[in-house]
Formats: sequence, structure tokens, C-alpha cells
Amino acid sequence: MDSLTHIVLGACIGEAVAGKRLGKKAMFWGILTQSLPDIDFIAAFWMGPADELLAHRGFTHSFLFIAIVAPLLALAADRWHRPHNYTWRKWTIFFAIEMLVHVLLDACNAYGTGWFEPFSHYRVSFHLLFVADPLFSIWPAIGFLVLLFSRTGYRARRTWATASVAASVAYIGVSMINKATVDREVKAIARAEGIGWKRYFSTPTPLNNMLWFVVLEDRQGYHIGHRSVFDRAGDTSLLHYRLRHDDYLEPLKDMEDLHRLIRFSQGYYIIDRYDSTVVFNDLRFGQIIGWQHPEARFVFHYFLQKPEENLLVIQRGRFRNWDRDAIRFLLRRIRGLK
Repeated sequence: MDSLTHIVLGACIGEAVAGKRLGKKAMFWGILTQSLPDIDFIAAFWMGPADELLAHRGFTHSFLFIAIVAPLLALAADRWHRPHNYTWRKWTIFFAIEMLVHVLLDACNAYGTGWFEPFSHYRVSFHLLFVADPLFSIWPAIGFLVLLFSRTGYRARRTWATASVAASVAYIGVSMINKATVDREVKAIARAEGIGWKRYFSTPTPLNNMLWFVVLEDRQGYHIGHRSVFDRAGDTSLLHYRLRHDDYLEPLKDMEDLHRLIRFSQGYYIIDRYDSTVVFNDLRFGQIIGWQHPEARFVFHYFLQKPEENLLVIQRGRFRNWDRDAIRFLLRRIRGLK
């Protein structure tokens, strides 16, 4: 998730877990620890773009990292806050909870999270939340503001903190229901149309969990499209086909960045040519306003023959071409096809 969400959620969890014993220091430690796994951003200073993609949400988002760092943080906090009434064991549990929530939450996005690094490079991704979803983040943000400006002795502090976290958890539950609804209907449409597939995924479009980008993979390419939870059952107008175009990669098959990108994309990729340049597209991040233009380019596009143009890979396409009409069309598409 975005950094602001981790900050406000970390503060609320800190208050809920340890606020009675630690006061507002629990919020501070919650913010610090909830944000700590994202320290891997510093890898961008010495790694190339393709390497940095795999480094981000890698080891610092693993269960091993939590097991190592939580006790060390507990030692530091135990010494810093003496005298206190909070044991080293409780500090360890507190820090472990904060970091565990971070890595669990990040696995709800499309990017993929390396829970099992360094023993396995498998990336966990549930495709439940867009990386920035206001309806998820608003509840801990409200709780954070209440906790920040209320007195330590305010009796309802823990209630506000717990309710804020519970509201966000409930939102994830709603997203799971929406995803299951979309998956069931898309697969039913595919079967009715005689579309075969070997792999499938759906992921939410920006800033909501009601309109989903869907991908069905076959041997040569993908049936892709968008589906709202409010679309009519059996509507067959949403899918169109894109070839993978592995043949474009023949001159580049020994390129190290290419192999890293294929691994990062979990095999969900399409190769395009922009003018004379071969471009690697990771489908998991969707299309640039694809709900408005079904043949639109993809958010994640990596110029294989122009590495100097890849300083931004995901972010450069995420909100490109967004204007009033695109937002209006998104809202209309969320409401369902009529």
C-alpha cells in the first residue's frame, strides 16, 4: 500500500496494542515499525530498474526479516524507554504485529510480496486492493487524527483505534466478495463463449474495488477486459484478445533484464513495438484508462532497448491521460454497463 496508509494504520495499531501502557509513544513506534519494511527503497540508488523491481518488497517484506528485526527493535526500545513497564517480550510482539500487518497488506496488491525470501523467490499477491484506495485508508486516517489531537487520558482512544482498523479489515472483506463475484461471472462468460484459458487473474482498477481488470491466458496471448460488480450477468462485451508476441523477443532472448522482468511479471506479459523499440508490458498493473479505451497501452511498460528511459516504470503510466472525461467514464463504468 501507499506510505500514508502504512503511517496512519501503524499509528492506530500501535494505540490499540500498547497505547494504555506506552501512551502516544505507541503511535510513534507504530508508525516507525509499520514503515520499516519499505526501507528497501534505498536499493534504487545503486540498482538498475529491473533489479530494483525484484528488490522492492523482497527480503524486507519476508517473515524471516520480521523474525530477525522485531527482537532487535525490542532491545533498542527496551533500553531507550527505561524505566518502563513494558517487557522485552511485549515489545517484540508489538513490533512483529506491526511489520506482519505491513507485509500482509502489501500482498493484497498486484505487485507481489516476497514472504518467503531468501528461501523462495515466489511472490504472494492476492489482487484485492489497488495500491492506493481512499475507501480503505480513510478509516485509519480518521482514527489517526483523533488520536493525534486527543489527550492521552481520553478514554475512547483505544476504541477509536480499534474501530478504525476494524473498518479497514471489513473493507478488505467487501473487496473479497466483489472479487469472487467478478471472477465467477467472467469465467461463466468465457465458458459460454467457448474461451479456453490456462491461467486467470483479476485485479481492481485505480482507487476502487468495484471495477476490475480481468485477464484470461491461453497459449498465445490473453483475453483481457474490465468487469464491474454492477454489470449485468452474462454480458459478453467485455473481453478482447491480445497476442503475447514472444517472437519480438528473439533478438533479445539473452538479455538479463528481460529474464528478470519475466520473473517479476509472474509470466503475465505482452511484448509490443513502440516505433522501433521493443517494449515489455506487465499485465498485472492494468491498462492506461483501459475502461475507456480497450486497446490502450499498459501501465507498466519497460523499454528493453532504451534502459535510460526506465527510471520510472510503474508510476509513469499509472495516471497518464487522466482527465475529467476519463474520470467521468471510470465512474460511469463502475456503475455497470447499461
